[in-house]
Amino acid sequence: MFTFLLVVHAIIAAALVTVILMQRSEGGGLTSSGSPAGLMSARGAADFLTRTTAILATIFVLMSIALAVLAATRSTTSVDTSLQRSAPVQQQAPAAGAPPAAAQPQGQPAPADNSGVPLAR
Repeated sequence: MFTFLLVVHAIIAAALVTVILMQRSEGGGLTSSGSPAGLMSARGAADFLTRTTAILATIFVLMSIALAVLAATRSTTSVDTSLQRSAPVQQQAPAAGAPPAAAQPQGQPAPADNSGVPLAR
């Protein structure tokens, strides 16, 4: 369901961009007083595009809020699990009577653990 709503949201965003780009610029920024030459001859088309822009913008904002709520309440704890590694398989301990495979000779110290950062010598 989340994926479906996300696709619908992308379609709404594309439609909103299209409708905004279709509108004719009348100049004046936020003011509504434009020159008479800037008015469209078919005022009904301008009203339709303005109304469509307002409706699509409202739907876009409401869909954004709904998707944010759905994303926050999803039960999954990780975003992408494809990079997770499985734990390495641990070798079993040798049997009680068998000698260890890599036994240290008597009198030699065990090798140092090289898993960390080496110390300067």
